[in-house]
Amino acid sequence: MTTAAPLRRRWDWFNGLLRTYAVLLYIFLFTPILVVVIYSFNKGRFLVIWDGFGTNWYGVALENEGIQNALATSLRVAAANAVVAVVLGTMAGIALARRSGKWSRPFLVLVFLILVAPEIVDAISYLIFFVRINLGWSFARLVIGHSIFNSAVVTLIVLARLQGLDESLEEAAADLGASPWRAFRQITLPLMLPAVLAGALLAFTFSLDDVIISSFVSTSGGTTLPVYVFSALRTGMRGDLAAISTVTLAATLVALGVMVFALRRSGESVEGVVGTITGAG
Repeated sequence: MTTAAPLRRRWDWFNGLLRTYAVLLYIFLFTPILVVVIYSFNKGRFLVIWDGFGTNWYGVALENEGIQNALATSLRVAAANAVVAVVLGTMAGIALARRSGKWSRPFLVLVFLILVAPEIVDAISYLIFFVRINLGWSFARLVIGHSIFNSAVVTLIVLARLQGLDESLEEAAADLGASPWRAFRQITLPLMLPAVLAGALLAFTFSLDDVIISSFVSTSGGTTLPVYVFSALRTGMRGDLAAISTVTLAATLVALGVMVFALRRSGESVEGVVGTITGAG
């Protein structure tokens, strides 16, 4: 007993140190975002000099034609990219989980290569490819460039979900005379739907905040919001940029909240929701 007490105190000290580190890490990560949100309500002309509370920059941002066009382009590209990524990623995840074979390992290596390859390398490759095939439509360029990466993300999320589900339900449906399509529609799809929703949300948000690929593959008239903001920051920090960034952040959080609510309504536990979003199962 005399040995257990010092050991317990040592572990208590270590756990307290880990909690302190976690708090400091979260402060480090989220303080810059909080500063942007706060200063988006600065009514002064200069963003970095607080001159009182005001919402005037939100009106300026929403009336800015350049911001309007860039935001509309980003939303269209993100939505189309999410559809493409979900379709391709879901089919790939199902094939890997239910019809694996000798091709599975090389295919998974390819998926991970897409995820770990430097984004600047991807961007240059896409640019060369689009120039070679003479594809000048900015919307198509952006959707293809974004959906390749996001398809890999959706693939891993769907694969993780299906690997945690028993295939016996699908086999039972087949034994009862259900066609493969009916078994998929009535059993497999509802079971993997949380993973599909999570993949769609991640594909949408990853596309919405992409800068490097969008900078390389977009053409005149097809500028996305992150590229517009990045270019505008070269001339100085403006309140309308902070305002539209805050609006985008709020929209992303609302979308995340809706997805979490939908997953909870489907019977997912809190741990299940987190695991689905992160692709852990």
